[in-house]
Amino acid sequence: MHAQRLRQLRQERGLTQRNVADGLNIAESSYQIYEYGRKKPGFDKLVALADFFDVSIDYLVGRTDNPSVNQ
Repeated sequence: MHAQRLRQLRQERGLTQRNVADGLNIAESSYQIYEYGRKKPGFDKLVALADFFDVSIDYLVGRTDNPSVNQ
């Protein structure tokens, strides 16, 4: 997963890391680990991130630059 994409999506929406973590029902530190690229989320969290940001999984993992492909 591209950690830069998470940061970009969050900032474009004017959200804090806390906002995203709360939306995913995870600890803020857990989300930070994903955004800083220290750990990749498991499949369930990847799906939750795609749903939260309303983008495709392919976009999150860098397979496409089109956020709506395969939704």
